[in-house]
Amino acid sequence: MKVHFNYSKKLKLALYFLIIFLTIYINAGDALALLHLTFIPQWRPQAQFAGYYVAYEKGFYKKYGLDIKILTGGPDTPSNEYLKDKKADIATMWLSSAIQMRAHGIRLVNIAQIFQRSSLMLVAWRSKVKTIKDLNGKKVGVWGTIFMIPLKAFIKKFNLKVNIIPQMGSINLFLRGGVDVATAMLYNEYDKIINSGVNPNELTTFLFYKYGFNFPEDGIYVLQSTYQKYPKACCAFVKASIEGWLYAFEHPKEAVDIVMKYMFKAHVPANKVHQTWMLDIIKKSFFYHGIRGIGRLYKKDYYNLAKILKQEGLINTIPSFKDFYKDCYVEK
Repeated sequence: MKVHFNYSKKLKLALYFLIIFLTIYINAGDALALLHLTFIPQWRPQAQFAGYYVAYEKGFYKKYGLDIKILTGGPDTPSNEYLKDKKADIATMWLSSAIQMRAHGIRLVNIAQIFQRSSLMLVAWRSKVKTIKDLNGKKVGVWGTIFMIPLKAFIKKFNLKVNIIPQMGSINLFLRGGVDVATAMLYNEYDKIINSGVNPNELTTFLFYKYGFNFPEDGIYVLQSTYQKYPKACCAFVKASIEGWLYAFEHPKEAVDIVMKYMFKAHVPANKVHQTWMLDIIKKSFFYHGIRGIGRLYKKDYYNLAKILKQEGLINTIPSFKDFYKDCYVEK
C-alpha cells in the first residue's frame, strides 16, 4: 500500500507554527530586556513634570528599553530621601539640594539639568515696593531653607535688612497683606496671584536670575552606584525624558491633558489654564542656553551656587564638578 504525503501543506503548517513561536519568543525577549526603574519627581503631578508624564504615555521610555514606574512626590514623599534610601532609582530635585547632599556624603550624580534658568522670584505690592531699596524693613515671606539661599545672596548683595516671615504653601498670606513681599515661582505662584484678580501693574517683581543668581532648579539625579551599574540605562532615561519634553513643547494642549490625567489620579486640584502657563514658562527655562544647551549643567552655574552654599555654611567643601555631573544627553 502506498502512502501519499502532502509535503506542501506540511511545510506551510510547519512554517506557520515557526512564525508563531518566533513571534512569542521575540516579544518575550523584548519584555525581559526592559529594565525596571522607579522614578520620583520632587512634587505632586503638575506641568513642572510634563516631559516625564508625556514620555511615559507616548511610550518613549519603552522605546529606549526602560520599564518606568512613576511615583508621586511631595512633602510626605520627598524625592531626595527616596533616592538616598534607594526607594527610587531616579529622582528630580533642585541643584542646591543635590550639591548639599553630595557634600554631606550622599554620592549622587546629576545626569541632566532640565531647568537651566531659575524661576524663583520675589513679588511685592507696588504700593509699598518700587525699587530694590524699598525692600528695606519690609516683611518678606519665604518657604524654607532651599528658598532662603538665593534670597540671602540677594539681600547681601544689595545690603538689605528685611523681616523674614515663614510662608506656607499658598499665596494667601501675601494676598491678605500678612507680608509685603512673597517668594514665588514664576511658573506657579506668580500666575496664581494674577489669577486671583491682581493686576500685574499692581506688583513689583524681582527675578533672581536677572541679578546674577541663576541657580538652576530641577535636574535628574541617580546614585553614583546606579550610574556605575547602569550607565546606558541612566542616559536612556535622560534621552527619553528630553524627547518627552520636546514633544510636550510641540504639543502643549496634548501635554497639558496628559498632566491633568495624572493630577486627577493623584487628587491634586487641576486648572488647565494655569498648567498651560506653567508649561510655557518652563519651556523658556528649558531652552535658556539654546538648543545645544538642552539638558546640560554648566560649570559656571554650578560653582556660582556651590560658593554661596559654602559661604552660608551649608557645605564645608565644594564637590568636584567632574564627579558630580555626568553628561548623558547628546543631541540627535
